[in-house]
Amino acid sequence: MSYPASPALPPNRVPRVLTDVARARLLGYPVLTITGPRQSGKTTLARLLAPSLPYVSLEDPDTRAFALEDPRAFLRQIADGAIIDEAQRAPQLFSYLQGVVDADPRMGRFVVTGSSQFELMASITQSLAGRASMLTLLPFSLGELQQVGRAPTTVDQLLYAGLFPPIYDRPVEASVWLQDYVGTYLERDVRQVLNVQDLAAFQRFVQLCAGRVGQLLNITSLAADAGLTRVTADAWLSVLQASHLVFLVRPWSTNTNKRLIKTPKLYFTDPGLASWLLGVRHPHHLTAHPQRGALFENWMMTELRKAQAHRGLVSSLHFLRDKEGHEVDALIETAPSRFHAVEVKSGETVASDFFAGLDYWRARLPTSSVTPWLVHGGTARQERERATVLPWDDLAPLLEALAG
Repeated sequence: MSYPASPALPPNRVPRVLTDVARARLLGYPVLTITGPRQSGKTTLARLLAPSLPYVSLEDPDTRAFALEDPRAFLRQIADGAIIDEAQRAPQLFSYLQGVVDADPRMGRFVVTGSSQFELMASITQSLAGRASMLTLLPFSLGELQQVGRAPTTVDQLLYAGLFPPIYDRPVEASVWLQDYVGTYLERDVRQVLNVQDLAAFQRFVQLCAGRVGQLLNITSLAADAGLTRVTADAWLSVLQASHLVFLVRPWSTNTNKRLIKTPKLYFTDPGLASWLLGVRHPHHLTAHPQRGALFENWMMTELRKAQAHRGLVSSLHFLRDKEGHEVDALIETAPSRFHAVEVKSGETVASDFFAGLDYWRARLPTSSVTPWLVHGGTARQERERATVLPWDDLAPLLEALAG
């Protein structure tokens, strides 16, 4: 069996921030692994990085059967290297790939993609430690779309459509694409991993998760509302995380501060996906939606997460909250004792009480350097003593500060 070279890249491709980082990693590792949610652009990026390598998709049943039943022969077919797509479908392959790489340790020989983080991480940790570099590709950032003039022009359009690449690469309505995404990937892939028999219960659980974005995660309450045991809810949430569909942000704490809470917050990897699960089918549905502020915060947390992931950095995203409820939405440590504190408000008019959390925590953090930021849903950009104020569509100063 022979495999073709990578298909041509789409002519309207949006340049990704991760590209330069990925190219640098290819120079220093035999294997580059790119993880991320389904339809985040992993295959397109892999084809861009290694256009001359043959392309092998383990989604194809015959190819997957070959890789599982005779891995040595499978790897002999691609001895000079390949793009191996959706590699979590055959995690056993990595044990054999180790021998292939050790026998011929050329750099940049294999580009591996996968949409299930746990399976890939376990396989790489066991078999390819020191031989593979792992990067995460998430859906578009707002800045990537702004660079090519395709970004949403209103907050409501952004929260409705989200930032998955196909919505911006094809002539398709966002709500239609998201409906298919939920049915095809979320309900099919995730249910298969979990072996869920009751689709209605799983749908209810995922929708309840969407209703809790930006909230402290009470897994016992979530399980009860979904009609599940705590053990089942934990398992389902873990798989949603492993599939890059949701993520948790942990509170920042020190060993000496007993007043800080220890419960994480729940967010979706894409705000459009969360909006669709909440019944949003048009941008105007968000105008007076009770979850609009939470969805806006969810979007901003994804931007902060992408700012580090797409530069190959380990996430240092946290939030601050004490038992009395004093809170800052995001705290990012960019160097020892160097923090950026970010408050997120969906309101268009900057009000004085927007700064309350920032003021409180700047006065109480241990001897650290804290740069305060306020991101809001309006158009004002201001340099205030209390914080730098940025409009939602001009995040460059903050994201550049986080990069270094």
